[in-house]
Amino acid sequence: MWTEENNTLKATFKFKNFTEAFGFMTEVAFHAEKQNHHPNWSNVYNTVSFELNTHDAGNTVTEKDHKLAKAVDAVFEKYK
Repeated sequence: MWTEENNTLKATFKFKNFTEAFGFMTEVAFHAEKQNHHPNWSNVYNTVSFELNTHDAGNTVTEKDHKLAKAVDAVFEKYK
C-alpha cells in the first residue's frame, strides 16, 4: 500500500465515514508521538493520506519512516 517517490513514503487509506477516519488518525497520533516522528498527513471526509520522510536526515526516507508506516498499517488493520 505504501509507495516511495521523491524521497517520500506515501499511502492513502479509505474508511466507511469521517468518524472512522478521525478515529484512525487519533490512534495513529499516539504512535507518532511515542516515536517522536510526526507525519505530514491530510484528511478529507473518509480518506486519510500520508507523506513520510525524515526532516533531520535531509528530507529522505529512513528507518523512522518505515517504522511509523508499519504502525499505521497495524492501526488500519483494526478498521478492515
